[in-house]
Amino acid sequence: MITINGVTISSSGNSIIISNGKMTVDGIDIKIGNASDIKIEGDVGSIKATGSVTVNGNVTGNIDAGSSVHCKDVGGNVDAGSSITCDKVGGDIDAGSSVRCRR
Repeated sequence: MITINGVTISSSGNSIIISNGKMTVDGIDIKIGNASDIKIEGDVGSIKATGSVTVNGNVTGNIDAGSSVHCKDVGGNVDAGSSITCDKVGGDIDAGSSVRCRR
C-alpha cells in the first residue's frame, strides 16, 4: 500500500507514471489533485513523472522526473530536469542542476 498526494492506494507501486496531468499506478489510472508535484509515502518500484517527485521511502528501480527529485535510496538510475537530493543511488545520476546524494 502506498500514499500519493494524500490518496492511499492498494497497490505495490511497481510502476508509477505521471504525464499530462494523469497518473497511472501499475497500469491503473488514479485520480489525484496536483499531478505536477508528487509526494509518495512508501517504497515503490519505478517512477516516471513530468514534474517534481518526493518519495518518503525507497525506489527499487529508476526515477525519471522533469523537475526535482527528493527520496531515500534508489536501486537504479535517477534523472531529473533540475535538482536531486537522495541517499544511496545504485545506478547513474543525471541532473539539470545540483546533486546531493550519499553514494
